[in-house]
Amino acid sequence: MISPIEKEIVNLLQNGDKKAVSLLYENYADALYGVIQKIIADEETAQDVLQETFVKIWRYAKKYDASKAKLFTWLYRIAYNTAIDKVRSLKNKTGNEVQIENSPVYKITSNELNQDVLDIKKHLNTLDEKYQIVINALFFEGMTQQEASDELDIPLGTIKSRLKIGLRELKKIYNP
Repeated sequence: MISPIEKEIVNLLQNGDKKAVSLLYENYADALYGVIQKIIADEETAQDVLQETFVKIWRYAKKYDASKAKLFTWLYRIAYNTAIDKVRSLKNKTGNEVQIENSPVYKITSNELNQDVLDIKKHLNTLDEKYQIVINALFFEGMTQQEASDELDIPLGTIKSRLKIGLRELKKIYNP
């Protein structure tokens, strides 16, 4: 047997009346929050999920079919699924850490290194000093172009030009 308040909420939901949300909140928020808290221990996250649940309830209100499920069962499923989705989402965010031991970067053998470019510092010394300074700052000191511009007191456009010319000159050495 459907209660009069439940019947009213269903009618309001299906007619798109916003009063339904406040009635839902008054009558079901505590129960839905309890469902969410069984899945999510963090109070702040659980409150966020409760809010997301009510947004979804409003969004899918016209899809509710009283012949398929009682109102609370439908609300329960939305709250439960929203909480599970949040847990999965949080797990994915924290699970994407870089695994150094699995990284091929640290497993380079000397056979894999290009022996021809190991002497780059020697060849760098054959360039004009203005190109050496820029390439050294960017590649060996790890500065960004903007940082090099600030540090060397050279306009950013000049940094970019000197980098381009310096690299072109180095390319002539390595790819004659």
